[in-house]
Amino acid sequence: MPEKFAAAINCIDGRVQQAVRSFIITNFEVDHVDKITEAGANKVLAEGLDKIALESIKKRVEFSVNGHNVKDVFVVGHFGCLANPADEDEQKKQIIKAIAVVSSWNLPVENILGIWVHKGLKTCSLVMP
Repeated sequence: MPEKFAAAINCIDGRVQQAVRSFIITNFEVDHVDKITEAGANKVLAEGLDKIALESIKKRVEFSVNGHNVKDVFVVGHFGCLANPADEDEQKKQIIKAIAVVSSWNLPVENILGIWVHKGLKTCSLVMP
Protein backbone atom coordinates (compact mmCIF):
# COMPACT_ATOMS: atom_id res chain seq x y z
CA MET A 1 0.00 0.00 0.00
CA PRO A 2 1.50 3.38 -0.99
CA GLU A 3 2.26 5.85 1.74
CA LYS A 4 -0.10 8.83 2.05
CA PHE A 5 1.10 12.41 2.36
CA ALA A 6 -0.47 15.69 3.39
CA ALA A 7 1.10 19.16 3.18
CA ALA A 8 1.11 21.83 5.87
CA ILE A 9 1.80 25.47 5.10
CA ASN A 10 3.09 26.39 8.51
CA CYS A 11 5.15 28.96 10.37
CA ILE A 12 8.87 28.29 10.71
CA ASP A 13 8.47 28.17 14.51
CA GLY A 14 9.86 24.81 15.61
CA ARG A 15 7.61 24.78 18.69
CA VAL A 16 4.52 24.01 16.59
CA GLN A 17 5.82 21.46 14.09
CA GLN A 18 5.20 18.31 16.15
CA ALA A 19 1.69 19.35 17.24
CA VAL A 20 0.66 20.06 13.63
CA ARG A 21 2.19 16.84 12.32
CA SER A 22 0.54 14.72 15.03
CA PHE A 23 -2.85 16.39 14.54
CA ILE A 24 -2.82 15.80 10.79
CA ILE A 25 -1.58 12.20 10.98
CA THR A 26 -4.10 11.33 13.69
CA ASN A 27 -7.13 12.97 12.11
CA PHE A 28 -6.54 12.58 8.38
CA GLU A 29 -5.10 9.07 8.02
CA VAL A 30 -1.82 10.04 6.39
CA ASP A 31 1.66 8.68 6.99
CA HIS A 32 3.69 11.83 6.41
CA VAL A 33 3.28 15.61 6.41
CA ASP A 34 5.35 17.72 4.05
CA LYS A 35 6.26 21.01 5.73
CA ILE A 36 6.13 24.18 3.69
CA THR A 37 7.37 26.79 6.16
CA GLU A 38 7.32 30.57 6.10
CA ALA A 39 7.44 32.96 9.04
CA GLY A 40 3.81 33.91 9.72
CA ALA A 41 2.60 31.85 6.75
CA ASN A 42 -1.11 32.50 7.34
CA LYS A 43 -0.50 36.26 7.33
CA VAL A 44 1.76 36.09 4.26
CA LEU A 45 -0.92 34.20 2.31
CA ALA A 46 -3.85 36.28 3.54
CA GLU A 47 -2.26 39.67 2.88
CA GLY A 48 -0.54 38.77 -0.38
CA LEU A 49 1.91 41.67 -0.01
CA ASP A 50 5.15 39.71 -0.30
CA LYS A 51 4.84 38.42 -3.86
CA ILE A 52 8.19 36.61 -3.75
CA ALA A 53 7.23 34.68 -0.58
CA LEU A 54 3.78 33.97 -1.99
CA GLU A 55 5.20 32.53 -5.23
CA SER A 56 7.75 30.52 -3.27
CA ILE A 57 5.04 28.98 -1.08
CA LYS A 58 2.96 28.18 -4.14
CA LYS A 59 5.88 26.45 -5.91
CA ARG A 60 6.71 24.38 -2.83
CA VAL A 61 3.08 23.34 -2.36
CA GLU A 62 2.82 22.36 -6.04
CA PHE A 63 6.02 20.33 -5.68
CA SER A 64 4.58 18.49 -2.68
CA VAL A 65 1.17 17.92 -4.29
CA ASN A 66 2.64 16.66 -7.56
CA GLY A 67 5.54 14.72 -6.10
CA HIS A 68 3.76 13.02 -3.21
CA ASN A 69 0.20 12.91 -4.55
CA VAL A 70 -0.97 15.07 -1.65
CA LYS A 71 -4.75 15.23 -1.27
CA ASP A 72 -4.98 17.42 1.86
CA VAL A 73 -3.31 20.81 2.25
CA PHE A 74 -3.42 22.70 5.55
CA VAL A 75 -2.85 26.37 6.35
CA VAL A 76 -1.65 26.81 9.92
CA GLY A 77 -1.61 29.69 12.39
CA HIS A 78 -0.44 29.59 15.98
CA PHE A 79 -0.51 31.31 19.32
CA GLY A 80 2.52 33.46 20.08
CA CYS A 81 3.75 33.88 16.53
CA LEU A 82 6.66 36.34 16.29
CA ALA A 83 6.02 37.12 12.64
CA ASN A 84 2.27 37.45 13.11
CA PRO A 85 1.46 38.99 16.50
CA ALA A 86 -2.27 39.26 15.72
CA ASP A 87 -4.66 37.74 18.25
CA GLU A 88 -6.35 34.37 17.78
CA ASP A 89 -9.53 35.75 16.19
CA GLU A 90 -7.59 37.79 13.64
CA GLN A 91 -5.26 34.92 12.82
CA LYS A 92 -8.23 32.61 12.26
CA LYS A 93 -9.66 35.16 9.82
CA GLN A 94 -6.29 35.18 8.07
CA ILE A 95 -6.32 31.37 7.89
CA ILE A 96 -9.74 31.45 6.22
CA LYS A 97 -8.56 34.07 3.73
CA ALA A 98 -5.37 32.08 3.13
CA ILE A 99 -7.44 28.98 2.37
CA ALA A 100 -9.20 30.99 -0.36
CA VAL A 101 -5.83 32.04 -1.77
CA VAL A 102 -4.53 28.47 -1.86
CA SER A 103 -7.85 27.32 -3.36
CA SER A 104 -7.37 29.83 -6.19
CA TRP A 105 -4.26 27.89 -7.24
CA ASN A 106 -6.54 25.10 -8.53
CA LEU A 107 -4.43 22.31 -7.09
CA PRO A 108 -5.53 18.72 -7.75
CA VAL A 109 -6.33 18.13 -4.06
CA GLU A 110 -9.44 17.08 -2.15
CA ASN A 111 -9.21 19.42 0.84
CA ILE A 112 -7.66 22.74 1.78
CA LEU A 113 -8.20 23.23 5.49
CA GLY A 114 -7.10 25.47 8.33
CA ILE A 115 -5.48 24.57 11.64
CA TRP A 116 -5.03 26.68 14.75
CA VAL A 117 -2.34 25.73 17.29
CA HIS A 118 -3.56 26.75 20.74
CA LYS A 119 -1.74 28.43 23.61
CA GLY A 120 0.74 25.93 25.03
CA LEU A 121 1.51 24.88 21.43
CA LYS A 122 0.60 21.23 22.02
CA THR A 123 -2.99 21.04 20.79
CA CYS A 124 -4.64 21.97 17.51
CA SER A 125 -8.13 22.39 16.11
CA LEU A 126 -9.60 22.91 12.67
CA VAL A 127 -10.50 26.41 11.59
CA MET A 128 -13.77 26.41 9.72
CA PRO A 129 -14.87 29.16 7.32
